[in-house]
Formats: sequence, C-alpha cells, structure tokens
Amino acid sequence: MTRAITILTENFADWETALVNSTARLYYGFYTQFATPGGRAVTSSGGMLVTPQLALEAISLEELDLLIVCGGSSWQTPQAPELGALLRAACDKNIVLAGICDGTRVLAQAGVLDNVRHTSNSAENLTAVGYAGAALYQDVPWAVADQRIITAPGTAPVTFTAQILRTLGIDDDNLQAYLAMHGAEHGKQG
Repeated sequence: MTRAITILTENFADWETALVNSTARLYYGFYTQFATPGGRAVTSSGGMLVTPQLALEAISLEELDLLIVCGGSSWQTPQAPELGALLRAACDKNIVLAGICDGTRVLAQAGVLDNVRHTSNSAENLTAVGYAGAALYQDVPWAVADQRIITAPGTAPVTFTAQILRTLGIDDDNLQAYLAMHGAEHGKQG
C-alpha cells in the first residue's frame, strides 16, 4: 500500500492538497495521513478544522512513499516549522516530495529545488528565501515534476495531483477521466 503524509500548518490552503489526498485514498487505496507542528489541530484558511494523526516531529520516513507540503500563509512567518532536515532525508531516501504554493518555499529553503526543474506562485516567491535553484525555475501555471520532486503554484491542484500520481507510476484511464472531469471547467467561460 502506498503511504502518504501531508504536512499542514495553521491557515493552510485547504484546496491545494484535498484533490490529491482524496483521489489517492479513494481511488488508488493510498494510506493518507496528516501531520502538523506538535500534532495540534489546525484551521485552514477556509475555516476547516483538521485534527492530524501525527506530529511533524514524529514523522518516520520508513515505508513512506510520498511527503507533501501544503501551502498556506504560515510558511511566510517566523512561526513556520523548520523542515529542512526532514525534507533532505526524504529526498536522500528517494521518497516523492511535493510542494504547492508556499509549500514550494519550504522545499527551496531545504535545498531540494537546487538541481531540479520546479515552479511556484512566482520566481520571487522562491528567491525571497535565498536558494541556489533559480536558473531551473519554470514560469508556468501548472505543476512541474523532476527527479521525484513535484512543485506547483497554488492555483494548480489538478496538475499537482496528476504529476504526483504519475511520478508514483499511476497513469491509467481512470486518472485520465478524473483529470479531464476536473479540468473541463477551464475550457468554458461562465
């Protein structure tokens, strides 16, 4: 069974990782868990209260396949947890790493974006944290996957889901239909 952990902080952007976690759990049988600083309940930017299964400090990388950093306003504050050692260790273990929105800032701060193509909300969003990968930044509105690291702007939860699942070896007709259903609204003006 594929095992995934999503890291959430106070004021996390609830729309950014909901699709990937729901799709992975319901359609592909992933074991999904959520982790927060100290294992405390957090409230999303939309007001959803989440009680996590794990404390960040208790994350074990053993038998973990996917580690996701959800975006949110907390990542730009002094209260943001330090994840550098955890993310570098996950990268060393070949665990798929994914960051969306300001979750990409966390990956950049950890140094895991220094040698891979990546994206974010903007190039400035990442250069503000001082990282060495600016030359590999891709200015695109969709998710980018490179060397088992997936990044996306906060407006791209559909392609974020697709790139994560494809990186884990899932790219079947069901996924194609699901993605087409979610992407259909972008072809029409309301």
